[in-house]
Amino acid sequence: MNRRSGTGYTGIPPWIYAIAAAGAVFVLLPLVAMVAKVNWPQFIPLITSESSLTALGLSLRTSTASTAACIVLGVPLALVLARSPFPGQRLLRAFVLLPLVLPPVVGGIALLYTFGRQGLLGKSLELAGIQIAFSTTAVVLAQTFVALPFLVVSLEGALRTAGNKYEAVAATLGARPSTVLRRVTIPLVLPGLAAGAVLSFARSLGEFGATLTFAGSLQGVTRTLPLEIYLQRETDADAAVALSLLLVAVAVAVVGLSYRRPRIGVAPEGAFR
Repeated sequence: MNRRSGTGYTGIPPWIYAIAAAGAVFVLLPLVAMVAKVNWPQFIPLITSESSLTALGLSLRTSTASTAACIVLGVPLALVLARSPFPGQRLLRAFVLLPLVLPPVVGGIALLYTFGRQGLLGKSLELAGIQIAFSTTAVVLAQTFVALPFLVVSLEGALRTAGNKYEAVAATLGARPSTVLRRVTIPLVLPGLAAGAVLSFARSLGEFGATLTFAGSLQGVTRTLPLEIYLQRETDADAAVALSLLLVAVAVAVVGLSYRRPRIGVAPEGAFR
């Protein structure tokens, strides 16, 4: 075998590069076409209109809230899936990851029949004076539903890669499970958690189908930036293209933050003190 570390040898056949280039072109070409269609002299006025700024602000607020919800719900889920074997674990993982492959509009319908006025929980909530469907809360729930798997996948992978030897050492030294979680586990997989949170934020920012189905499109209440782009497409193509480019730029910046080299496998400083 010619594979040697430190020599620059990758083991990738030359023809792989040709196919990889074709894949890159397939992804980049539509973005280039969109950039070419932007009305650059009017770009700033188009993206700073009142409706555009309102939609962008709503998207950023709801995406932040849904990312926080993903962390609260996703960290325990990832911990249980990665560290605690139990009957039905594979089935639970399949259901948790289902939104990754489920059409967003189907997710929106499922949420509507859960939290809507006539939904499974919606009737009880309605009696308590709480209305979720077609509200800003519905936007956050829809975004959380579709973004949660991204955090679970990233964090579960980080947990499995890190192993549990440091937690075991901390436990033998008398640390309680909550202390081990706080002082060892979370710091150890923090890069994976951060990457998952960033990806969840980006997915929430681009959510459309579930939001439209479950939350509707009320300006200033549920009309996020993707919905604003969809509506502008019917009335002002230049505005739709400009806002699309803005959303792409924000998404690229956000996703770029998640691709930092992780430091997994090194015990956090002071973990066993």
